[in-house]
Amino acid sequence: MDSQKNENLLNLALDTAPAERARSLELNVGYNDMEKTWEVIVKYHGSLAGLSDFGIRVEELIAGYAILTVPETQMERLAQTPQIEYVEKPKRLFFSDLQGLTASCFASGSALYRELSGRGVLVAVIDSGISYWNDDFRKADGNTRIRFLWDQVLGREFSAQEIDAALATGSRQAAQQLVPSVDTSGHGTAVAGIAAGNGGGRGAAYAGMARESDLLIVRLGMPGADSFPRTTELMRALTYSVNKARELAMPLAVNLSFGNTYGAHNGSSLLERFLDNISEIGRTVICVGSGNEGASGGHVGGSLRAGEDWGTRAGSSLQADRTDTRVTGTVNANDVAVTEQGAIVEMTVGAYESGLNVQLWKEYSDRYLVTVVSPSGEVFAADTDQPGKQIYRLGQTQILFYNGEPAPYMTGQELYFDFLPVMGGRYLDRGVWTFRLRPLRVVTGNYTFYLPSAAVRNADTRFVRPTPDVTLTIPSTASGVITVGAYDPVYESYADFSGRGYLYQEQVNSRTSDAYVKPDLVAPGVGVIAPDREGGYLPVTGTSFAAPFVTGAAALLMQWGIVMGNDPYLYGEKVKAYLRKGAKPIRGVAEYPDPRVGYGALCVEESIPT
Repeated sequence: MDSQKNENLLNLALDTAPAERARSLELNVGYNDMEKTWEVIVKYHGSLAGLSDFGIRVEELIAGYAILTVPETQMERLAQTPQIEYVEKPKRLFFSDLQGLTASCFASGSALYRELSGRGVLVAVIDSGISYWNDDFRKADGNTRIRFLWDQVLGREFSAQEIDAALATGSRQAAQQLVPSVDTSGHGTAVAGIAAGNGGGRGAAYAGMARESDLLIVRLGMPGADSFPRTTELMRALTYSVNKARELAMPLAVNLSFGNTYGAHNGSSLLERFLDNISEIGRTVICVGSGNEGASGGHVGGSLRAGEDWGTRAGSSLQADRTDTRVTGTVNANDVAVTEQGAIVEMTVGAYESGLNVQLWKEYSDRYLVTVVSPSGEVFAADTDQPGKQIYRLGQTQILFYNGEPAPYMTGQELYFDFLPVMGGRYLDRGVWTFRLRPLRVVTGNYTFYLPSAAVRNADTRFVRPTPDVTLTIPSTASGVITVGAYDPVYESYADFSGRGYLYQEQVNSRTSDAYVKPDLVAPGVGVIAPDREGGYLPVTGTSFAAPFVTGAAALLMQWGIVMGNDPYLYGEKVKAYLRKGAKPIRGVAEYPDPRVGYGALCVEESIPT
């Protein structure tokens, strides 16, 4: 059952046997095997009230978005519902794992530091939770600075009064009996400390950016055994955050320090569009880390030569390739000629890799013959003008291949390869796999390959000649958010792991327009001192810990503008503009904006209007 309203990945999941889905990294995400239901994200219009008649549970969000829990038997009916415009399945999210204040032009001894503290601004940290017991998140009288803590794992919201009652017990063990929310990884605690910690009584050297702001904490739910939150949990958390900020009548700075690599990376997914919509609600700023995929070898991009139609030249051999593939499932590798106008992309699969997926995104106007060659030389080929699902076996690896079509919100075409061990096997064939793109009709020639996040693949599984550009993780690709990369303030140098931006800069009049600039800027993300969940401090590295510097800086700007009355409209894109303008140069970068560092490094002092 393929529907034009469903994203390609959802169509493939619905068309795949449950046993195969369960072995895939992505296809089963969102499926509840006990209830036989799918959790999906939808864009809709009108009323969804009638869906309950078919056992569909509706959770409305904002701006025409909703999360539905749908019996598997009703998925086809859902796609046929007139009010439903588009349907996506959830994706997993992965955390994007010196004294940063001075590096960010916000030194503790400065007049600006004494003037601005984030007071009157609500800082939301949507992450792995928080060690609410830590002194970093308390006021001088010992009470909490956390206005609300929503623990999605426990399914409970805790108020400041409940947290204060837990703290008053004087014992962490006793407090846990009253407020049992914990940060098991410490990630959220570190992020909150950088954005808004007060130093825990140890002085300004350990304080975060917005040290007197109020805190709103969401501990993301992690359904299933894979222990990764999903995009649906994020959308719920964002809706909760903006609603709380409106309830409290406070400006809101939101920190997101996670992402994933699935998607076209151009703002077209429902999650990216949702962030653009929600960033326009109230007095809100959303800051997102650019991810740690810059040096992970998980992306390859390029452009085939445009301006020539290869369909006629290659017609006879193309037909032979099609025939061989349909009849035998393999063709002789020597029969698939790769011209000098084509592309060869090599991928190494490491030992003990139990599953893998590869995305290939291209312009729908272009037509390629895509050939996959296994380490042992077995081959299959597919024409990008023939949409639908196919299954191949190369060696001990089964490949579920889905050739997608444009969607209502997306002009590009996706080719999705899900690599699974053959039934009864445990691992994929290790070695070098080769993707060949043979041009049949080229208009733009642009193509990009993506692997899953480095967090879920073997370190040896990567592209042989990767492209570091366009390695931003989603949702940092949403245009309405502030996208934050990482740099090393000690050496004043770009951190190579940090997700990078635009691949086709030279195609926009040799410069990149404002709409394409990502990241917006960088912040300290190497060896940052942050609070741990036990009340101490330790160094952390990653764009996860660069983003909260900018989140805290946004809170400072909103305090100066909204709370102090200097500019009641200092939120949203205006904060982004001021932070970009105030950014300072990075060593070795001569021209801005730059795909690695955007407009430069965070500098609060220069970002305050004068």
